[in-house]
Amino acid sequence: MSLLEVENLEVTYGTKNGKVHAVNGVSFDIDEGVNYGLAGESGSGKSTVAEAVLGLLPDNGTVESGSVQFNGKDLTSLSPTERREILWEDIAYIPQSAMDSLDPVMSTGAQIRQAIQTHRDVSKSDARERVRELFDIVGLDPGRIDDYPHEFSGGMRQRVTIAMALALEPDLIIADEPTTGLDVIVQDKIIDKILEIQERMDSSLMLITHEIGVIAETCDELSILYGGKVMEQGSVDNVLINPTNPYTMGLKNSFPEIDELADDPVSIPGSPPNLDSKPSGCVFQERCPFSTPECETEHPDFVDLPNRNHRSACHHVNRAATMRQDATEPDTWGIEETEPADSDVGDVILETRGLEKHYEQSQSLLSKVRGESADYVRAVDGVSLSVRKSEVLGIAGESGCGKSTLGETIALLEEPTGGEVVFDGEPHEYYQDGNMKEFRRKAQIIFQDPFDSLNPRQTVRQLVGEPLTIHDYRTDERTAAVTETLEKVGLTPASQFLDQYPHELSGGQRQRVAIARALVLDPEFLICDEPASMLDVSLKVNLLNLLRDLADTEAIGIVYISHDLASLTQVSDRLAIMYLGRIVEEGGVDRIANQPKHPYTDSLLSAAPEKDPSVARDRVLLDGEPPDPVDLPSGCAFAPRCSKATDDCRRSEPDLDAAGNDTHTAACYFPADETAERDHPTSVDSSGTEGESTSD
Repeated sequence: MSLLEVENLEVTYGTKNGKVHAVNGVSFDIDEGVNYGLAGESGSGKSTVAEAVLGLLPDNGTVESGSVQFNGKDLTSLSPTERREILWEDIAYIPQSAMDSLDPVMSTGAQIRQAIQTHRDVSKSDARERVRELFDIVGLDPGRIDDYPHEFSGGMRQRVTIAMALALEPDLIIADEPTTGLDVIVQDKIIDKILEIQERMDSSLMLITHEIGVIAETCDELSILYGGKVMEQGSVDNVLINPTNPYTMGLKNSFPEIDELADDPVSIPGSPPNLDSKPSGCVFQERCPFSTPECETEHPDFVDLPNRNHRSACHHVNRAATMRQDATEPDTWGIEETEPADSDVGDVILETRGLEKHYEQSQSLLSKVRGESADYVRAVDGVSLSVRKSEVLGIAGESGCGKSTLGETIALLEEPTGGEVVFDGEPHEYYQDGNMKEFRRKAQIIFQDPFDSLNPRQTVRQLVGEPLTIHDYRTDERTAAVTETLEKVGLTPASQFLDQYPHELSGGQRQRVAIARALVLDPEFLICDEPASMLDVSLKVNLLNLLRDLADTEAIGIVYISHDLASLTQVSDRLAIMYLGRIVEEGGVDRIANQPKHPYTDSLLSAAPEKDPSVARDRVLLDGEPPDPVDLPSGCAFAPRCSKATDDCRRSEPDLDAAGNDTHTAACYFPADETAERDHPTSVDSSGTEGESTSD
């Protein structure tokens, strides 16, 4: 029986320039107990569909036609009062950004209690007891229900929103990008917790994400959306193992995988369509390498495929097998294949020696009077590394491991507490002693969120040109320099973007403007702090390819900070793995990806999602959270969560060279055997027996 039926849904947004046709005839059903995925790039309409179901469209959003039936009731026709009776009680929502969705001036427990008492006639004490129970269910300490959102980590805040969504045991949970921006280990915990509780309550799930791997491991059925239309839908196995729509093929091939280092992901060129008018032809035809004149004039109807529960909107479904094969080749998409760059790298451009960044904790007046020593957060605690020109060093680790602080300290945005930063042969004191402008021209940083790092009152022309004015660089050819740099980062033609403001650009376009702003000064060194964490998979691949090309052709040294090891393995020459302020393993990409020596590295690699639903992967569920950085345990900081820890590990901390290899080092007393290969996930056929993967 269908729990939710979305039929021919059309949604528009009113703007000063007319209507934007965000959703154009979307239909799908979610049965009881089924996990359903909505996937697609930004602007595909997947979040708008969810907002229409929930009745949370912004004021300029309108459901033009279609119906949304939930348990026989048309949600689009309900009054606000009738809708409030259903939301949270029968349909719950897990939003994308927990920090933005939680009230910062209310304790987390009070917010959940408020939701409970709004819908149920229960006492405050009974509601608090239910909150404590929910905290325990989602893996949070029940004793922390009176803590505020800022006192929790990102993953813990997300679990608070999950607890709130599950408080009334709804029939349907709608999760909109619930793990975006989280590291893979926290992501595994969040997804595992959602599935565990959902199974306990026998509820259904609508999961909205651009991560194909998360859907492959989580959902039973899915719809692939593009330009407000469903391009392909059916069972996850049918759609992802044997896709029949070129857009699905492109999404899947864009997804980087650690186990396929030799094969670079193939991105989809171009940008999503302009939806100022309803599409007349196939909405994907402008980016599709297999389009024909028929595709330009008529959007294809759904074709029911021989496999049960599989439909595709493509004029060329009968050529699916050939298209699948061709879609794996870059030249099919008009992407030039470049020869691998010379492995030789240049001179060292940056080096850190025992670098430290500690933050002093505030003290009570009584503690100060008593003369007690202040506590410190050891965000960066003795990091030594180097980066050469034409080299990309990837830095990976969980949220809170100190990698962003390391990047900001290297960029001299934070004052080092100890140790040394040497850039272009000069110590950081040299630049701080009146030569900072020289450093700022040579070394640039790209932040995670371009919307926060770009001035919303400046146009693209002003944003990218401002560094030229500040540094008096190429001022006589300012317009040419801005245009040239925008086109270098893929914003072509540049004239189309020069007079636009950040809010008028997509997420991927904003990030490219941020990169152009960093590159316009022709820097020698780039620090990239999670620049692709919130981008769609195809946009992410384009960005990775751009950075790799810059390192190879411009001889730029790059530090790329990310929690996404799959992406790091595609762009980096070497990897450094961080845990609680320290490097625990360092070495070449191939060696670390295939022969990790530190148990923490192995956990990060094993937690990467698998895009092939026929492949079995055990979730990585490390015990507990990382230790308190103010009160670190003695010995190895990872020992409390490590299944291989011994008394030696708990007594003293191993040195980074404990593995005894100059090019691949690990801070572990018992590094993995040099000859041992990392265990890879195994494929499982429909009968449940292990075998070779059936993916393309």
